[in-house]
Amino acid sequence: MDNNTIKTELLALCQLSIKQRLDSIKDIINNLQQSLESETKSSAGDKHETGRAMVQLEREKAGQQLVDIQKSQHILDKINPESTSETIGLGSVVFTSGSNYFIGISSGELRVENTTFYAISSSTPIGQLLLGKRVGDEVAFRGLEFNIIEIL
Repeated sequence: MDNNTIKTELLALCQLSIKQRLDSIKDIINNLQQSLESETKSSAGDKHETGRAMVQLEREKAGQQLVDIQKSQHILDKINPESTSETIGLGSVVFTSGSNYFIGISSGELRVENTTFYAISSSTPIGQLLLGKRVGDEVAFRGLEFNIIEIL
């Protein structure tokens, strides 16, 4: 598998993760909206108002999650899978003597061609350590030391 294909695959997996999260949160928001609309005034007025307030709070929390998902999508939109750089930055695929990383969004463990990569945000502690590094640089993180072997 060539270098561009690896980066393209990792980007596609992250985009799929975002799409699934987006679909899920939209369903939650729709269900909460329906719940708010179907509430009818009961004889227990205070109980009704408390229920509506709780649903409203859940809707606000879901709305914030939607904003976070949209920010992640915006970050992915900035990544050009065909670009390369000698230093680690957004969109870099990093092979190290320890683990392999895709710098984009935090999306957990991904597998491409039987190789494990960790999709991480550049704002995570390990992401911050890796930014700007070059092949041959050594990085120490949580008591482990590893070398940067390749950057795509």
